Amino acid sequence: MQGIQDQGLIKLASYIDGQWLESDKHFEVINPANQQVIARVADAGIQQTEAAILAAKKALPAWSKKSANERAALMRNWFNLMMQHQEDLGRLLTLEQGKPLAEAKGEIAYGAAFIDWFAEEGKRIYGDTIPAPANDKRILVIKQPVGVVASITPWNFPNAMIARKAAAALGAGCSFVVRPSPSTPLSALAMAELAERASIPAGVFNVVVGEDAVGMGKVLTQHPDVAKFTFTGSTAVGKLLLAQCASSVKKVSMELGGNAPFIVFDDADIDAAVQGALLSKYRNAGQTCVCTNRILVQNKIAAEFTEKFTAAVANLRVGDGLGDGISVGPMISPSAVQSVLKLVEETRAQGAKVLTGGEPSALGESFLEPVIVTNVTNAMPLARNEIFGPVTPIISFDSEEEAIRLANDTEYGLAAYFYARDIGRIFRVAEGLEYGMVGVNEGLISNAAAPFGGVKQSGNGREGSKYGLDDYLEIKYVCLGGLDK
Repeated sequence: MQGIQDQGLIKLASYIDGQWLESDKHFEVINPANQQVIARVADAGIQQTEAAILAAKKALPAWSKKSANERAALMRNWFNLMMQHQEDLGRLLTLEQGKPLAEAKGEIAYGAAFIDWFAEEGKRIYGDTIPAPANDKRILVIKQPVGVVASITPWNFPNAMIARKAAAALGAGCSFVVRPSPSTPLSALAMAELAERASIPAGVFNVVVGEDAVGMGKVLTQHPDVAKFTFTGSTAVGKLLLAQCASSVKKVSMELGGNAPFIVFDDADIDAAVQGALLSKYRNAGQTCVCTNRILVQNKIAAEFTEKFTAAVANLRVGDGLGDGISVGPMISPSAVQSVLKLVEETRAQGAKVLTGGEPSALGESFLEPVIVTNVTNAMPLARNEIFGPVTPIISFDSEEEAIRLANDTEYGLAAYFYARDIGRIFRVAEGLEYGMVGVNEGLISNAAAPFGGVKQSGNGREGSKYGLDDYLEIKYVCLGGLDK
């Protein structure tokens, strides 16, 4: 941790109501690159989670009554501080999460962009005046903050997943409580430190860190003072949290699992497709919900694409994310590596061919050299499951119709990608894919101005864009009568 220039960013306790709360119990934060303990963090639980919600409830009236311009000014302070500390925040993120430093610094800028975006978008919460049924009436529609927002976020993007949600909530006039993953709490706590420095009032932004996922999750989903719950994580866990939210009929948004197809048609620019697939698949060691999960290649070009893709993957450098020129860092834990290798072995047992990789890395038990698997069908384990690792199954297809059918043959519907040049095909495929986001001749599609979210069992709601405020607002109809006197 000596590489962090501003040591004040290293916080080891929950941030609730503007206070750093210690605990008698602590948990360890492990650097996935070397399995060394980098911090011991105070372990909060149910009581502290309830305290965070009450703090957010107390702070809500004053925050919601601030003008959009006043909220925007404070959020812009927060944004500026995050960008000023981008190097330190990126290094802290790499230490606890593992991704290459360049990627980590990119995540800081990406997360900060949502704070910048929603600082301004909060000024554009428009209502309506609707023609009334009689001359003595007027119909108004106004939008108001939903209230206290609770959130649970994952370890793979420990800064951006919080920023996307918190920025929309604060921009809409809501107060916010987040439980980040205990695998990566330091990035969240550093964000809280910068929120305090930005003069965001106590209780508006709260971070509660602890290992009691079940107990803390029940509080965040069932507490009567929480008006909205938002979650990013697996579909299986999302379903459980949705069920818990039902008891109090909370407003809910979910960004869940994915099984992204990357389709390469025979009219594609193959070299561009190789680079797009490389970026989409191996970013964060394949541990992203929108990364390519399976590549579908038209038979006519399958051999050429596979050869060029394999050569490109061979040039990727795997190692500690703080090293120079590293393109693929460690996975989050040794158990994550073993889970991915199990999928590879199950798929190989069904007739697939492992072209490269597939064995534990000599770099350490959290590392996995990039794996390419061919002769895969859409029914095999690597194609049916969200891999969440640096493994690429390649599936061949004959026709455009077959590609769309294979791509849609999953319960997931978060992101999809395809490369083609024919303008008719581009429209047909983009409209035919059952996904919330589609990248056409592009492997990286996320940005603050675009609506991020999925369909089917990949969740509901959208983050980012002008639509991203909707989940944090309630619509109120006001009927004015007796206006003819």
